[in-house]
Amino acid sequence: MTETLLAQALLEEATKKSGLIWVRGEGPDRALWHVWHEGAVCLIGDGPGEQPLPGLVDGGTAEVTVRSKDKGGRLIAWTAKVTELVPHSEAWEAAVAELKGKRLNAPDGERMPQRWADECRVVRLTPQDTITDLPEGSLAAPPLPTVATTRKPVPDALPRLLFKRKKRRS
Repeated sequence: MTETLLAQALLEEATKKSGLIWVRGEGPDRALWHVWHEGAVCLIGDGPGEQPLPGLVDGGTAEVTVRSKDKGGRLIAWTAKVTELVPHSEAWEAAVAELKGKRLNAPDGERMPQRWADECRVVRLTPQDTITDLPEGSLAAPPLPTVATTRKPVPDALPRLLFKRKKRRS
């Protein structure tokens, strides 16, 4: 009994404090930002400008791995029941109020909840009784394909600028 309570406390505290969780539904693992609200993880996604939530189907299950906020390593893994919240329901409104406060760089500010209701999904991951053992090994995988890129040619003047700074410091 005590071990169960300690495991539940660890699950809740670790998930609350971690900015990212790894979630595997019926597809590949995804790093997702979230909020902890009323005993469950709440996620927003599958809309323009929001994180993808592939494989998270209403009534299904998902494996959640929580990382340590300090070191970024795996801390605890647990099984969750997936519930998609109905837009403008009481549970949806409460979850969106929490998510809105944590959403960084929102393009539309106060219109965001209406956009979420029209174009996105709000998903709730409720912990089940199963806390899974952490797997052995790194589980490293190649990045998923994406059209996004940050790689661009280095500007011609950059090496000269960097070289001048080093000269000045000497």
